[in-house]
Amino acid sequence: MLFLDPEGFLSALLSGGQKAATLTLSLLAVYSVWLGFFKVAERSKLSEKLSRAVFPAAKKLFRSNDREALMLASCNLSANFLGLPGAPTPLGKRAAERFCAAGENYAADMLFVLNATSLQLLPTTVIALRLSYGSGSSADIFLPTLLATLFSTLLGALLVFLTRKRRS
Repeated sequence: MLFLDPEGFLSALLSGGQKAATLTLSLLAVYSVWLGFFKVAERSKLSEKLSRAVFPAAKKLFRSNDREALMLASCNLSANFLGLPGAPTPLGKRAAERFCAAGENYAADMLFVLNATSLQLLPTTVIALRLSYGSGSSADIFLPTLLATLFSTLLGALLVFLTRKRRS
């Protein structure tokens, strides 16, 4: 393309750069709003209340007695559930480090799988992408996303449970 049509290449290059910059700015705006929401939720103790609600299930799911690691993992899962992009990563990293330091590899494996499958109530990034490309009904992916992530999360957790049990 460069050698056959240099002028077309340059215009395509500039057009692609403009589209990338526009998309980046729109995603930055969405991420800023959601990270701001997460900060408000942290300061109002809403995220702590949500993680406390998730804590009993997390204790059974991760099979760990490390309260701090379980709270970090619960906050991580809660933020992922709400579709807060990037916010849960430091929490998950700290939880995984604590699980690994305590020799709780099953808990670390489960946390990794649950983060990879990421059950999401609000797929904010995909909705933002659809909005930035002019979708008339950008939120119509809500139910399919919820069902797909629910299935992948359940399947992933089941596979971790089955493979860890087999190794023992």
